[in-house]
Amino acid sequence: MKKYILTLTLLALFATIYSQKILTLDECWGKALKNYPLIRQYDLISLSKQYSLSNLSKSYLPQFALNGQVTYQSDVTKIPVDFSSLPVPVDIPSMSKDQYKATIDASQLIWDGGTVKAQKGITKANAEVSNKKTEVQLYAVKEKVNELFFGILMIDEQLKILDLSESDMRTNRDIVDSMLKNGMAMQSDLDQIDVELLNIDQKRTEQISLREAYLKMLGLFIHQEVEVNTHLQKPEEGALLYGQINRPELSLYASQRMLYDIQNNSVKAKNMPRISLFAQGGYGRPGINMLEDRFKFFAIGGIKLSWNFGNLYTRKNERMLIENNISEVNIQQDVFLFNTNLQLTREQEEIRKLKKLMDKDDQIIRLRNRVKTASESKYKNGIYQINDLIRNINTENQARQTKALHEIQYLMSIYNYKHIQGN
Repeated sequence: MKKYILTLTLLALFATIYSQKILTLDECWGKALKNYPLIRQYDLISLSKQYSLSNLSKSYLPQFALNGQVTYQSDVTKIPVDFSSLPVPVDIPSMSKDQYKATIDASQLIWDGGTVKAQKGITKANAEVSNKKTEVQLYAVKEKVNELFFGILMIDEQLKILDLSESDMRTNRDIVDSMLKNGMAMQSDLDQIDVELLNIDQKRTEQISLREAYLKMLGLFIHQEVEVNTHLQKPEEGALLYGQINRPELSLYASQRMLYDIQNNSVKAKNMPRISLFAQGGYGRPGINMLEDRFKFFAIGGIKLSWNFGNLYTRKNERMLIENNISEVNIQQDVFLFNTNLQLTREQEEIRKLKKLMDKDDQIIRLRNRVKTASESKYKNGIYQINDLIRNINTENQARQTKALHEIQYLMSIYNYKHIQGN
C-alpha cells in the first residue's frame, strides 16, 4: 500500500514538472515585437514607397491632353497693301474674329536632368527614415518586457523565501507547542508565532496577486495567455562589452543624413534642362494656314528644350538649409550619445555596487543563521523571550530576501546595461 501511494505521489510530481510551461526572456522579446500593433507600420511604409515609386516611374510614359478653345478677337491680322491698281483683281482673305480650335496634345519626356531619379532616391530615403523611427519606437517595447519579466522573477524569489520563512516558523511552533504542553512555555508565545504565520500568509497572498497581474500584462505584450504555473527561466548573466553603442537611434540619424544628401542632389537636378518630344493634332478655324478662313484638320510635332533659370535664385539657400538640417541631426546624435554614455556609466556603477553587496550577502546570512540558532537554543533553555526569537528569525529571513533582491537587481542591471547599449 505504501509503495502504491509513493508511486502515485512520484507520478503526480513528474506530471506537475512536465506540465509546467517554461518561458524565456528571448521568447518574450520575440513575441512582443512580433505582435506589437506598431509592427504593422512596416507594411504601410513599404506600400507607400511602392506607390510613390510607381507614380514617379510613370513620368516617362507619354502624356496626353485634350484641349478646346473658342475666342473672339477685337481685331485680326490683315495685309495693309492696296491691290486696286493692279490690272488683275487680287482678293486676299482675312481671318474671322471668331476662332475655334480643338486639339489632342501628346508629349514624351526624354531627359529631365535627373529629377525623377532624385525624387525616387528621396522616396526611398524617406521610407528608410520612417522604418528607422518605427524601429526606435519598437525598441522601447523590450524595456517594458524586461521590467515585467524581472519583476516576476523578483516575486518568485520572494515567494520562495516566504516558504522558507513559513517552514522555519512552523518548526519553531512545534517546539513551542511541545514546551507549552510540558508547562515550559506560555500560550502567548504560541499565539505570537501564529500571528507571524498569518503575516507570512498575507504577504504570500499579496505577492501571488501581484505576480498574476504581472503575468497578465506580460501576456498582453506577447499576445498569449501566460498561465499561473508558467516558470520564467532566469536568463544567463552574459558578458558586457563596454564602449560599444549599437542603438537603433544611431541608424535613424544615419538615414536622416542620407536623406538630406539625396535632397542636395535633387537641388542640382532642378536646375538642369528638360528635353521632350511633342505632337499636336487638331481641328479648327483657322488651321495652320492663318490665311485660310475655314475649318480644317492640322498637325504639328517636334522636339522641345525647356530650361527654367528661376531655380538658380534659390539654389544657394536650399543647399544651406540642407546643410543646416544635417548639422541639427549631428547635434541630436551627439546629445543622444552623451546621455546614453551617462546612463551606461550610472548602470555600470550600479552593477559594481550590487556585485560588492552580493559578496557580503552569504556572510550576513551565515551570521544571522548562527544568531537564530543560538536564540532557539536559549529559548528552549528558558533564558530568551519569544519576541527576541521571532525577531532573529525574521532578521535571517530578511537577509535572505535581501540576497535574492540583490541577485535579481544585479541580473536586471546587466540587461538594462545591454539594452541601453543596444546589444
